[in-house]
Amino acid sequence: MLSRGVNVSVSSLTKVSLVRTAARFYSKTGIPQPKTRTPAFQGEPSAPSVKTAIPGPESKRLSEQLNKLQDPRAAHFFADYSKSKGNYVVDADGNTLLDIYCQISSLPVGYNNPVLLQAAKSDEWATMAINRPALGIMPPISWPDLLKRSFMKVAPPGFLQVFTAMCGSCANECAIKAVFMHHQHRERGGAPFSPEELSSCLKNLPPGSPKLAILSFEKGFHGRTLGTLSTTRSKAIHKLDIPSFDWPAAPFPHLKYPLDNPENQDYNKKEEKRCLDEVDRLIRTWHIPVAGVIVEPIQAEGGDNHASPEFFRGLRELTLKHKIAMIVDEVQTGVCATGKFWAHEHWNLSTPPDIVTFSKKMQAAGYYHNFDLRPSETYRNFNTWLGDPLRALELAAIVKEIEDNHLLENTQITGKYLLDNLVHFSQNAHKGTLLNPRGQGTFIAFDLPTVESRDKVVKKLRELGVESGGCGEVSIRIRPMLWFKPEHAGIFIKALDESLASLKH
Repeated sequence: MLSRGVNVSVSSLTKVSLVRTAARFYSKTGIPQPKTRTPAFQGEPSAPSVKTAIPGPESKRLSEQLNKLQDPRAAHFFADYSKSKGNYVVDADGNTLLDIYCQISSLPVGYNNPVLLQAAKSDEWATMAINRPALGIMPPISWPDLLKRSFMKVAPPGFLQVFTAMCGSCANECAIKAVFMHHQHRERGGAPFSPEELSSCLKNLPPGSPKLAILSFEKGFHGRTLGTLSTTRSKAIHKLDIPSFDWPAAPFPHLKYPLDNPENQDYNKKEEKRCLDEVDRLIRTWHIPVAGVIVEPIQAEGGDNHASPEFFRGLRELTLKHKIAMIVDEVQTGVCATGKFWAHEHWNLSTPPDIVTFSKKMQAAGYYHNFDLRPSETYRNFNTWLGDPLRALELAAIVKEIEDNHLLENTQITGKYLLDNLVHFSQNAHKGTLLNPRGQGTFIAFDLPTVESRDKVVKKLRELGVESGGCGEVSIRIRPMLWFKPEHAGIFIKALDESLASLKH
């Protein structure tokens, strides 16, 4: 299995505690439930509570209202955020659900976190909320210090600069632009723009608008803006009717799980070599010069597809060999979810990527880079807001919560416990139904035999008070908050067992 976190001992648990707390292990797996140093979330419910169908009558009424103003068709239900707490979301009908989907992997430290609520009452937050600055032209006096205690405090090793943006899609879009600008700056040897470049770009023609490409991977997802859609390959519905750039897509390894099973390793090594060979071929032969590669550490939207650290090290070596940029898209994998703050830290690269993008659990968006990826002229990677200092303040508070409450360690321990239980299900009670359990930290997924069975399990989980979500064709992804402790995992495991059993009826 790909990294399953730290080794956990239950020697500190007494026999009394194992008996007293029914959730200390689930009887069908018998795997002891570990403890973590993370405290209980203040005021959180002890269990889900479902009173109505989901969506219930109030959610349906609100959906009818919203339909007159906005498209509501993707909504699972309407949430009452004022009543939601910790790992639990409360819907408009008063149902309380254990949330392991967390706003599509975006909530890091719990609904209505008291530390964040208190911070939000400060004068500093209020000033930024009502005087939102255009950061590129008039940053607040606190901005350099705020960058240091938020974004740069958790910068991946080897990065000195951060570009702030608005969302994950625009983080990747701006990263791609930075790669193209850097490529052309290098091609012209640092010389100023020529008159021909200045005039032709206004006509969308070369040399000012050059023919360049970004290589992405099949089943990858990098956003829905016009440029990122040309790198997104996960689902047709994202791309239909939208013009695309003529950019190459390489195969992403289709591996056999568990990854640490010796029986799978020979096949997996050959599969990763095949994919790297194709990356090399595409970079060398594509009819448009390839300026960079963009890749997710785990292909989340595309089905939680993993590759080994050796694959990513090989990919980095190819980008260095061909002198092109490597963009690592950590929009979904960043902020402790995989058992390290940044998923690419698992790879032990010889040299850092050129760019690491982020959003979601960071609450803010953007990318890390170094001075060589800064455009040679200002106003080029630019917009009005260039991020939001209010979200930087929130990130600073989140980082302190992670440190103060041992949330990274909690993710490692809870992730191992959860994955061990899923593996047990796949080999015993639900063999042939729960397939390919895989993950790092609590960034975990598993497959069902069909789309229909996957959707039935998601629906049944919701009926039992667990909010989850699918990915890829037949996968269910687990994206809990960092405050998701072994006790919460135990509740999910029991609900999953019942949901999987319902498929047999």
